[in-house]
This record gives sequence, C-alpha cells and structure tokens, in this order.
Amino acid sequence: MDLRSTKNYVFWLFCQFELITCSYLMEPWEKVLFYSFNLAMVGTLLYTTYACVAAHASPALQLLWHCLSSPQENSVSAVK
Repeated sequence: MDLRSTKNYVFWLFCQFELITCSYLMEPWEKVLFYSFNLAMVGTLLYTTYACVAAHASPALQLLWHCLSSPQENSVSAVK
C-alpha cells in the first residue's frame, strides 16, 4: 500500500469524523477540549476493559481447567 494513499485515507477518515460530530464548526479551543475529552473517555474505556477482562478471565479459566482436568471427580462430588 502506498504511503500517500494511506495518508489520504487517514485524512478522509478524520474528515468523516469531523462531519459526523460536527466538530468542523467548533473554534480551535473547543476542538481541543472536545478531542481531549473523547481521548480521555476512550483511554478510560480501554483501561477498564483491560482490567475487568483480566480480573474475570483468570477465575473463569481456573474453573474451566478444574472441570476439564478431572471430570469423574466433579460428577461424584456433585451427586453427594
């Protein structure tokens, strides 16, 4: 892929973003606040997703490993 076409595509995506959010109508200081807030929210969302997935995946995988490691033991203990 050509570097010039990639640059044009990214610029086109940014123009689409400005049209969708109507940020092309804002003054420069408003754009800075708007983009800063949006980046902070995306960063917070990504961090929270990372923290929650890591916290929930470990016990889930331990439970799955325990269930798959000895299926006969688990069925006997469930009957008792």
